Amino acid sequence: MISAHRYIRLALLTFCAVLCMAVHGVTLDASSVLVPDSVPQLVVDTLSRKRLALVSDSLYRSTVNELGVVPLNTVDRPVEAAASSVSAMPVSTAAVDSARKSLRREQRLQKLTSFTPDPNKATWAGIVFPGGGQIYNHKYWKLPIVYGGFLGCAYALNWNNQMYSDYSQAYLDIMDDDPGTASYEDFLPPRYNVEANKDYLKRVFKNRKDNYRRQRDMSIFCFIGVYLISVVDAYVDAELSNFDITEDLTVQVRPSIVDTRGTTLRNQAYGLQCSFSF
Repeated sequence: MISAHRYIRLALLTFCAVLCMAVHGVTLDASSVLVPDSVPQLVVDTLSRKRLALVSDSLYRSTVNELGVVPLNTVDRPVEAAASSVSAMPVSTAAVDSARKSLRREQRLQKLTSFTPDPNKATWAGIVFPGGGQIYNHKYWKLPIVYGGFLGCAYALNWNNQMYSDYSQAYLDIMDDDPGTASYEDFLPPRYNVEANKDYLKRVFKNRKDNYRRQRDMSIFCFIGVYLISVVDAYVDAELSNFDITEDLTVQVRPSIVDTRGTTLRNQAYGLQCSFSF
């Protein structure tokens, strides 16, 4: 423990320091100095700060020597010195550039993960460009399905249209009496008796011509259907992007009493009530 005479000596030192400050005209806040008016104010402030610093340092040393402890108001001095030394250290430009690049990369990744599509933009992207809505929604796995549907419909359209053209020409050739137009013979086996089965061949070519025309028209409607489905899928996918999917899905089944007022039943009806909570 610190003895009482050390406190007395510390009080005497403090009193002497205050008396010295009063004699030299230095106040505690270093706001004024007792000097003649002819001395400039800048010189007055400089002298005041220097004298106050000398008195403060003398009090600091006396306190350390007498009590053996560091006062609380001097704890910040090592911290200030460390901060000044850290601020004086040179900063590498490569390190700053690397930190900026990593920060930009993290921001870009966060933007991609937190992307929320706009339903209107997704719809217009799907209308302007087939599959554009899926690209805007970042659902790239749907693109093979969409473009596979377009390719399938295009192939069916081309095939049925070609077959319709061939059977149409064969039907026209078999209906006229010109022996120079005999494209229908390409559909028949060699040495086939056309004259004996001409009426039958006319019905066959007509039915197949109509069948392929119908399938061609259906291929066109399927192509339009795939296009519309891709647009609707883009809109619904963007609309449900903010849908809250929770794992708390429960089903409750309990008995209930059905109110039969306003009906032909006289008594109350009993049944089961099923409710979903999500």
